[in-house]
Amino acid sequence: MQYDLIIIGGGPAGTASAVYAARKQLKSAMIVEEFGGQSVVSEDIKNWIGTPSISGADLAKSFKNHVKEYVGEFLDLHEGMRAEKVEKIDGGFSVATSKGEVLTAKAVLVTTGSTRRRLTVPGADKLEHRGLTYCASCDGPLFSGQDVVVVGGGNAGFESAAQLLAYCKTVTMIHRRDDYRADEITVEKVTSHENFIEMKSTEPVEVIGEKFVSGLKVKNLKTDEEKTLDVTGIFVEIGLIPTTSFVEGLVDMSPIKQIIVDPKTQRTSIEGVWAAGDCTNGLYHQNNIAAGDAVKALEDLYQWIKTR
Repeated sequence: MQYDLIIIGGGPAGTASAVYAARKQLKSAMIVEEFGGQSVVSEDIKNWIGTPSISGADLAKSFKNHVKEYVGEFLDLHEGMRAEKVEKIDGGFSVATSKGEVLTAKAVLVTTGSTRRRLTVPGADKLEHRGLTYCASCDGPLFSGQDVVVVGGGNAGFESAAQLLAYCKTVTMIHRRDDYRADEITVEKVTSHENFIEMKSTEPVEVIGEKFVSGLKVKNLKTDEEKTLDVTGIFVEIGLIPTTSFVEGLVDMSPIKQIIVDPKTQRTSIEGVWAAGDCTNGLYHQNNIAAGDAVKALEDLYQWIKTR
């Protein structure tokens, strides 16, 4: 059978679009390797709207339960598999999965998100979620009044630093290059803050701590001098790896393989394919934004399907 829509991904964007698609009675299939998205590893999420506090594991369960409420006449759930290849065919698209299935539909919505580049120095794995985190929006307020570090020098790093400067004692930015990669206006605003400290041409060497982070050892790349910073929080913003290989060559992408979308509609470069969430070139990436972008995409593709 041919579906109206195939949704790929099970994070906040995939969940939101599946619920909206079913409620609009679009015959849809959802391909999900696992529910939850990047936040599944977070111990305490405090900015998911409508829920003051929830763990990543519980958020993933709520996504799955919400979707399962609509499985039936208008929604088929294909769980425990990933999309391997999306191709254009007569009348729509085919999606081949890792379990050997091939599904077809008039339209496709990609919501597969991305994974964060991990800090790979000694101590990083051991102290992840114990002072080392990859989400300032999620965990930043826990470090109010404390000395923290941001590792990175792009827009995401400076956005995190700007948030942290609102309540942290000091924010030190560690950047391995001489020049920042963020927008000049943002750089000027953040670096002028009295509680901001910058360490360029510097890279992390080791995360220090037993049960929780107590410091970060860094090395100056020009002098090889090493020193330990007395910090209790380390926020890592060294880039994202979009999960988009299965649509490579089908839709236009940025140099880092994010799917390029129209921010008004979430349409991609090829008619019939939409994308939402962290797999896109959207300016900001958060759970609430991903869900909103997915609803926006669903509203647009619903009109597209009904007027064909």
